[in-house]
Amino acid sequence: MKLDVICMGNLNYDITFLMEKFPEFHEKVNAKSVYTGLGGSAGNTASWLASLGLRVGFIGAVGDDDFGRLHLEYFKKVGVDVAGIKIVDDATGVAVMMVKGEDKRIVKYPGANRFKEVNEEYLARARHLHLSSNPIELVRDVVEKAKRLGLTVSFDPGEMEVPQDIEEKLDILMMNEDEFKRKYGNLERIKDVKARIAIATLNGGGALVRDENGEVHEVRGLSAKAVDTTGGGDSFNAGFIYGFLNGWDVVSSAKLGMLLAYLTVQEVGARTAIRPLDEIRKIARELKLGIPL
Repeated sequence: MKLDVICMGNLNYDITFLMEKFPEFHEKVNAKSVYTGLGGSAGNTASWLASLGLRVGFIGAVGDDDFGRLHLEYFKKVGVDVAGIKIVDDATGVAVMMVKGEDKRIVKYPGANRFKEVNEEYLARARHLHLSSNPIELVRDVVEKAKRLGLTVSFDPGEMEVPQDIEEKLDILMMNEDEFKRKYGNLERIKDVKARIAIATLNGGGALVRDENGEVHEVRGLSAKAVDTTGGGDSFNAGFIYGFLNGWDVVSSAKLGMLLAYLTVQEVGARTAIRPLDEIRKIARELKLGIPL
């Protein structure tokens, strides 16, 4: 089966506590509420893309445990192909988050995620590869293979460094505002990014996008009171990739990304807001976003 997109990244079981205050040293506090569910940046993006009707695959690894089985069952249910996911002899990754407004503290155990491998035959089934944070040599290897096979490539590195030899091969480099400033110093440097398209999602909603002609566009218009920001960037990525693969201009693609992020941060959990294309189309019309859905 041909695929539109293969996403590659970590698969975690997320435990999210909503807090009124963070615990001090040796202090025990009660959370206001708790959310448990499946997470991992590339997995969140893959889930949105499948719900929007694209044919999506995944490269990753899970443990032979209950959390691993939940990931595989969920992906099968939403239509993400799981042939690229290894089952290994280690625990499935876990992420524990404490969230107080826009302040978030995270503890992770990578577990099975350390054992993901790139199958070139599987990669060749797709036309686009989307990466979240992975070991740098694995990123270098898969980007080289993808470009050799003729795929376009997007990368959301999170806190990772992006060496120039990787950056210049990318079609889309996606970062949030804080990550971008840490790497490049200030947002004006978006013009200097070597990737074909560069994106910095902005605090409070919206994005700065430098297109392949070197023009910089600021996309604003939707701002939500954040209940939980987990997965907001992953949702934005899905919207932008959807537009990119459908031949939209960068502003329309960023508007769809902004809409998906807007929906995501108003609910607890990275995937709670996921809904099918028909519903997204209806919401986009109601908000008068003017995108070609």
